[in-house]
Amino acid sequence: MFNPESIIRKGRPKGYLRETLVRSFLRGITYLIVIIALMIFGKILIDGAPAIFTSKFPFVDIEFLTAKNETLHVFDDAQGTRHQLPASKYSDYVNAHAGATLYNEQTFSYSGGGIAGPIVGTALLTIGSMILALFFGVSAAIYLAEYAKQSPFIHAVRLAILNLAGIPSIVFGLFGFSVFVLAVPIITNTPSDRSMLTIPLMVGNYVLSFQGWNSSLIAGCATLACMILPVIITASEESLRAVPQGFRDASLAMGGTRWQTIRKCVLPYSLPGILTSSLLAIARVAGETAPIMFTAAVAAKDDLPWQGLSNPFGVLSSQVQALPYHIYTLAARIPNSEYTERAQYGSVFVFLVLVASLSFGSMILRAKLRKKLKW
Repeated sequence: MFNPESIIRKGRPKGYLRETLVRSFLRGITYLIVIIALMIFGKILIDGAPAIFTSKFPFVDIEFLTAKNETLHVFDDAQGTRHQLPASKYSDYVNAHAGATLYNEQTFSYSGGGIAGPIVGTALLTIGSMILALFFGVSAAIYLAEYAKQSPFIHAVRLAILNLAGIPSIVFGLFGFSVFVLAVPIITNTPSDRSMLTIPLMVGNYVLSFQGWNSSLIAGCATLACMILPVIITASEESLRAVPQGFRDASLAMGGTRWQTIRKCVLPYSLPGILTSSLLAIARVAGETAPIMFTAAVAAKDDLPWQGLSNPFGVLSSQVQALPYHIYTLAARIPNSEYTERAQYGSVFVFLVLVASLSFGSMILRAKLRKKLKW
């Protein structure tokens, strides 16, 4: 009599042990990455949170977030009490205790006061670079996805865009310095002595002078925008191509022009994908140090970018502080001690919160757009 159980393989299937080992290995690698990330963020949280949060109302050190960056003075008075005062309060203390002897005095650059300047500078650089990158990146993506014909030249352009994404940020910094800081043309009636070329405009004394924007906010924004253009263009083009062709055909059949079709039937439905690329770009732009070090950032600045300017657009030509460069300065140029840890870890903690807030806001906006725009 035929027994069905005779053809059923008993025991574990062939290759079960190998499959189990591979799955366990991949699971272990994944958990290891998560553990390392949690350890890094935990270290920053443990050391950085005390610099921001206090035990008294409003439970946040507002002065650290709103005061300008200053030199920290550490000293002992005649009674042996140790003081840690930023430069402005140190001057007040010396004036109030004229003639008093200070003992064991030490100074730590950029470690006193607050980080209002770096926070504002980081926000301005991020917003400015994203505006430029989205305008030029989405424009290029629209042309490549909707207007350009498939040809070897267009394929070469796409390949060049992909290759740009792999260029180190330091190279973009040198590019921004040589182009935007030193060579980009401007219209002026007082050309600089280092101008590489001046072209008369036949209007008064004005000339087109190739002398650059100098180290400024606009130069930093332009450099950062160039750095994230490949990500914006590639992701935006894929988002545009993901919109069904039927949307375009229906619009054109009803008499719409190509631009009307793109503007009303394609772009709105590709916005979630474009915002996804923006989400990736924001995190990279906000954390870059090398490009802004060559084009826009300074270690210390007494005023905020717009203070002391009669023309509001003058902020574009001013240098700014930035949290990544501020953190680099504290970590690489200032001797590490118990008096610099507050500024170091506090700056890193605020920087992570700022980037996380920008990313979280983009994620919420993307989610809302996806709910409204479905096909």
